[in-house]
Amino acid sequence: MDRMAAFFRRTFPLLGLTLILTACAADAGSSTWGGINMSSGVLLTVQIVVLVVMLLGLVSLVAVVIPGLTVIWIAALVYGLLTGFNLTSGLIFLGITLLMIFGNTVDQLLMGASAKKSGASWGSVVASMVAALVFGILFPPFGGLAAALILLFIIEVIRLKNWRQAGESTKEMAVGFGRAVVARFGIGLVMIGLWLLWLHLSGAWPF
Repeated sequence: MDRMAAFFRRTFPLLGLTLILTACAADAGSSTWGGINMSSGVLLTVQIVVLVVMLLGLVSLVAVVIPGLTVIWIAALVYGLLTGFNLTSGLIFLGITLLMIFGNTVDQLLMGASAKKSGASWGSVVASMVAALVFGILFPPFGGLAAALILLFIIEVIRLKNWRQAGESTKEMAVGFGRAVVARFGIGLVMIGLWLLWLHLSGAWPF
């Protein structure tokens, strides 16, 4: 958890600096790459649809059913392809992309950190994280979590010959997963906030 806090302390000042630079560069980045001509009514419809998709992706982060951060990112990408990118929107989309990449690995980071803090070996943690990644892809949405917990428990029982201590490490990993859900939700909110900032800086704010 401390590593997570340290990451945010390093990342968000840099992200804020990037956004300041985008605002300062808005005039210089006025030329647009790609996009299609849309009437104000069509643009508003596109914005509403994109926002609804993003909110559905945000809700899915709580249910852990689909990769909600990826859904939010795809919605932002589609909006950019339809309306075009300039320097400002391109840098903001880069920030959204970096948050999506980090958010999609945050569960492994927090689960592993929690298990290691409880005394699990690095070998057990790494093996569990690999299992979480592989089985998460093969059997979504909970296959990765189940595989990670089971494998960690088995390895730690074999290593320690103590099922209670192995169970404690497994419990801590499950707690780390719960923290990851909260972290992903927060990251999703920031991603949507960046997209709304994109609308504001581009002069396309509809409200």
